[in-house]
Amino acid sequence: MNAHEIDYEIYGEEMQYVEIELDPQEAVVAEAGSFMMMDSDIKMDTIFGDGSNQDNSVLGKIFSAGKRVLTGESLFMTAFLNVGQGKKQVSFASPYPGKIKAIDLSEENGKFICQKDAFLCAAKGVSVGIEFSKRLGRGLFGGEGFIMQKLEGDGMAFVHAGGTLAKKVLAPGEVLKVDTGCIVGFSQTVDYDIEFVGGIRNTVFGGEGLFFATLRGPGTVYIQSLPFSRLAGRVLASVPRGGKDKGEGSILGTLGDIVGGDNRF
Repeated sequence: MNAHEIDYEIYGEEMQYVEIELDPQEAVVAEAGSFMMMDSDIKMDTIFGDGSNQDNSVLGKIFSAGKRVLTGESLFMTAFLNVGQGKKQVSFASPYPGKIKAIDLSEENGKFICQKDAFLCAAKGVSVGIEFSKRLGRGLFGGEGFIMQKLEGDGMAFVHAGGTLAKKVLAPGEVLKVDTGCIVGFSQTVDYDIEFVGGIRNTVFGGEGLFFATLRGPGTVYIQSLPFSRLAGRVLASVPRGGKDKGEGSILGTLGDIVGGDNRF
């Protein structure tokens, strides 16, 4: 397969966006909701599946879209095609605070595995599919479920990580133990499995879950410091219940709110 060759630049620090430069008739595909801005000669089109054109038959397109449903994504993706005469730009933004990482699939032997919410956009021609787990334990207790996404092709793909992004290069046989939700993605040569934390105190009082992921080299692993599930959990825990907030930021509670100018009582 030959994906479109695209140029790019990533802007920002904690709320990043990627600007992709397209030559005439070059295109990029993206997840719904990631679009930020584009030049006037960029044509936006909703497509069925990932637009990789591996199988142009009706059944092939249905199967391609069906794979996306299994990962919890929409049946459709959005393609952005440069129909003008010169170079044009289109930009895509991070869905929440974190980092955008460019993955050159030609340097990953044509395949990169990532957690299902990490994919942001890619050059048209890159296939966005599913990576089934061959181990029952990984499927039942892996945190990200039985299925992860796989990005295949020879072009550029972009993934998003929450918080700070850490890169670990594992030597053959080297093992890294990670919280299951903190995995962004890894090379296809990395062996991924689930391990029980062990110990009654760790299990009952640890607060870190019953399982963690073990990643065995060789290969490259990308880890995020703030998974969206963790961020969402903290936000939900702070939502006022019963019409009353938690009085955060003041030991005086309601009295502190009134002194601070909040007169909702």
